[in-house]
This record gives sequence, structure tokens and C-alpha cells, in this order.
Amino acid sequence: MSHKRTLLAVLAHPDDESFGTGGTLALYASQGVDVYLICATRGEVGEMPEDMLAGYKTIGEKREAELRCAAKTLGIRSVYFLGYRDSGMPGTPDNHHPQALAAQSVNTVAKEVARHIRTLKPDIVITFDPIGGYYHPDHIAIHKATVMAFDVAGDPEETLDKLAPFRPHKLYFQTMPRTFLRLVVRLYRLIGKDPRKFGANQDIDMVAISEMEFPISTRINCRNVSHIRDAAAACHASQGGTSMVSGIVGWFRKQFGSVEEYMRAFPPISPGEKEADLFQGL
Repeated sequence: MSHKRTLLAVLAHPDDESFGTGGTLALYASQGVDVYLICATRGEVGEMPEDMLAGYKTIGEKREAELRCAAKTLGIRSVYFLGYRDSGMPGTPDNHHPQALAAQSVNTVAKEVARHIRTLKPDIVITFDPIGGYYHPDHIAIHKATVMAFDVAGDPEETLDKLAPFRPHKLYFQTMPRTFLRLVVRLYRLIGKDPRKFGANQDIDMVAISEMEFPISTRINCRNVSHIRDAAAACHASQGGTSMVSGIVGWFRKQFGSVEEYMRAFPPISPGEKEADLFQGL
């Protein structure tokens, strides 16, 4: 029997799988790829209107339910939680909670991710870029842990519950399209808003993010599954998912956000090499 193609996304919070990589995950799932997700936290620090908590004891419980809705919509086979706590945005007290992901040893988290890699044996692993998309402490933490785990999983000197060593073929970092980000900055300025105070809490510096360039090796055209990605995003109603897929925001997302961009971390990209498929060359 030939090996079935397998993709593993290693992310931080419920909604990361839909807002950042949703098109990619939906596309490959629709092609018969086994798609799995590791989610490091349950997004406990995410803000939420009180009425959306009806029927749930905690924010984390609600956000887990939203993630499971989105995962089913995207075609993800299984979701694995690492069980850490959401660390909140940079400089907040939540960064220092004993169970916060950002407060953990990178080595400890990496070994947990490596165990999943050895068990699932993915061909492809994807995670955040080095700045975690927008400098979120948890995104950066799981990026570092995944990079380490990629090597640890293939190291025969690491026992990891006696699971056989396994190293995936490729490692990718998902990054936000800079053209789109620069357009957002321009639009914000046109309507008299400060793009350095983006988001509900005005704690995201869109200018700094748009100016950070990464070497893009791979562009995945997800337009044909954008309706699946948007349906998954809508599952995250408590985090603004429904507003992302409707009105002017939804239109811009469809026009400029239907090609998801990645930088290939391993194997190193050759000069001039470009991909339109994560599994290219396998």
C-alpha cells in the first residue's frame, strides 16, 4: 500500500487554523490528504461577549467548541490539544501565568510536539513564521517549539516513549501576505485611523508587521475552497469570525486573501525556486 499524504499544522489558539491557514488545510483535505492539527492552548484569554458564553462554563470551553466546529468544516481528521494556557498579548500579566505557553521551556513543548510527529508521521509540517504573524507570544513560542520538534522527532538519541524516530520531508512557516497588509495600512490611513493601533484592543502594530519581509517560497491558491475556509472562520463567532467573511472585510479577504503564503524552512529553498504545492517534489 502506498503512503497516504499527511499534513500536520502546529498552531497556538482556536481560530489560528481558520484565520491564517484555513484555505490550505481545506484545500489539502479536499484532495484526500490526512490533515491533523495540534493546538497548544484553548484561547482562554480571548475576549468574548457575555452572551456568547451561554451554555459554557469558561471561555476556553467555548473556544474549543468553536475549534471543533471549524475543524470538522475544514476536513481536519483530528485535533490534539497540548493543554497550555493562552498567554495573552505582549506585556500582559497573562504572559507569566505558570501554565502559559509562553512561560514554558521550549524544549519541553518541543518534545510534546515531536511525540505527535512520530505518531502521525506527517510529510509536511506547517507553523507560524518567526514573528508569529503579529508578535503574539504564543505564536512565537509554538514556532520555536515546532522548529526544535522537527529535528527532535528524527533524532534516534531521543527516546520519546520508545516511538520510532521520524523526520517529515518539509517544514513551512505560514506568513501573512505583505501586499495585503500594506493595503490595510493604506486604507486605515485613508479613513483617518492609526494602523499602529489595529485590532479590537488596538494592540497590533500593522505598520511594523507589514514592513517585516520574509522570503516567500510557496503560494497556495485556495480560491476554490474559500467558501469552506469562510464557513470554518464563521465557526469562531466569539472572535469575530462572522464579520471576517461578510461585507467589505469579507470581500477584501476573498480578493486578496485567497492565496496563502509560506516560507520553506526545510529543506532550504534554492535561489529562484518557487512552489505552488506544499507536496511539490514528493
